[in-house]
Amino acid sequence: MQITDVRVRKVSKEGKMKAVVSITLDNEFVVHDIKVIEGEKGLFIAMPSRKAADGEYRDIAHPINSETRERIQNIILQKYEIAALESEEEEAQAQF
Repeated sequence: MQITDVRVRKVSKEGKMKAVVSITLDNEFVVHDIKVIEGEKGLFIAMPSRKAADGEYRDIAHPINSETRERIQNIILQKYEIAALESEEEEAQAQF
């Protein structure tokens, strides 16, 4: 399985959620609404979820093993960092 596209939509409001991401797998399957969250130990991803009747949140889609989760998280966080740097550069240029 290859992640063939990552689209990052930064969240402009203050808070722990920094971006919402969509990934495309093998140019054939898309997973939307993966969240980039700022936690106590740094950035991490939260897979798309839905609130169940008991009030708990359940993942709608998620990796089956930790290796796949790490690979997805690493790619998403790399793309997020690039998008964040580009955003900072654009803001700096707009001030001049």
